Amino acid sequence: MKLVADNRKARHDYQILETIEAGIVLLGAEVKSLREGRANLRDSYAVVENGEVVLRGMHISPYSHGSYDALDPRRDRKLLLNKSEIRRLIGKVEEKGLTLVALKLYFSDKGKAKVVLALARGKKLYDKRQDMAERDSRREVERAMKRRR
Repeated sequence: MKLVADNRKARHDYQILETIEAGIVLLGAEVKSLREGRANLRDSYAVVENGEVVLRGMHISPYSHGSYDALDPRRDRKLLLNKSEIRRLIGKVEEKGLTLVALKLYFSDKGKAKVVLALARGKKLYDKRQDMAERDSRREVERAMKRRR
């Protein structure tokens, strides 16, 4: 697995309930651009439209050695999922406050581009503060344990 892009901000902004792996439909030079690591998942999310899952907001920079007819870097990209997975996602996303957020983009061992989607619920400001306080306290405990050794 070769990681191309990671959306660390999503883990800060959302409470991750479940993850789903999906293939992604790419055109020509987009794959080459991804192999160069030129993608950004910040602010990317997925929606279900007409029985298909579409990824919005992902930015793939134009390929450096590409031709003049470059594609729109922020265009919508279709995701490849089974019908049963799509039906289940439709039911979950219609619940109040749940959304599909892109977490990771990578190439599988077989060379296929994959995206990891998360079924997530947005965190409130006090949830974010609580998570930061827990993380800080864990760090302090680890430092204290390290000093004792």
